[in-house]
Amino acid sequence: MPDVTLTTLQSLKQNGEKIAMLTCYDATYAHAACQAGVDVLLVGDSLGMVLQGHDSTLPVSVEEMAYHTACVKRGNQGALIVTDLPFMAYATTEQALHNSAKLMQAGAHMVKLEGAGWLAEPIHLLAERGVPVCAHLGLTPQAVNILGGYKVQGRQEAQARQMRADAMALEQAGAAMLLLECVPSELAAEITQAVKIPVIGIGAGSATDGQVLVQHDMLGLSLSGRAPKFVRNFMEGQSSIQGAFSAYVQAVKDGSFPAAEHGFSA
Repeated sequence: MPDVTLTTLQSLKQNGEKIAMLTCYDATYAHAACQAGVDVLLVGDSLGMVLQGHDSTLPVSVEEMAYHTACVKRGNQGALIVTDLPFMAYATTEQALHNSAKLMQAGAHMVKLEGAGWLAEPIHLLAERGVPVCAHLGLTPQAVNILGGYKVQGRQEAQARQMRADAMALEQAGAAMLLLECVPSELAAEITQAVKIPVIGIGAGSATDGQVLVQHDMLGLSLSGRAPKFVRNFMEGQSSIQGAFSAYVQAVKDGSFPAAEHGFSA
């Protein structure tokens, strides 16, 4: 199979074919995910929680993200690799450029930034310099202390209106992809239709162009013992992790995941 590129993802959106994205942090799981047909590997700063045991993503460093990106790169077999810029790694334009270069040199094909309309300037400058960007709207875990916890975003009309405007502005600035986390399903559907770039959802309903889950969550592993509402345990009925990955890809592609119970209402 040819390597997945931004052009591939754009074609999938235009053809109405779903994009399967999964977090990944090492070479072995990257290889397994690629064998299962995962389109996009996300080296997420979620590693701070699922690998390092922190209670948030805030302690993760750029150096740690680069290390895990390099590990994933070695096991990758054609998926697009997206890496998170961690907390305060893009607080200034200079930091965004410098730290994005580190992640791209480690093996990322795209970087992901959490925020809102204020991301327009760094996104424009990164795209102008050859760094594709995925913008992350909705529940942004790096802002957990501002948001007051891990809560659904966009339920109030003013907040929903602002999120729509931010999505359009970030696309205009040059974002190549958009991720919506914990957003009411109807709002996510509206944003997906409003922008031309691929939209990936997590807890954002079934109308987005693709889905992403944290690898450990979809394998039924959780330090807290409580899975988020938007998660399905794909190890159920499977005899191997490889089988769980394949089941996840199939469910995303055929539209059976996420189901209505995995989404949120306004």
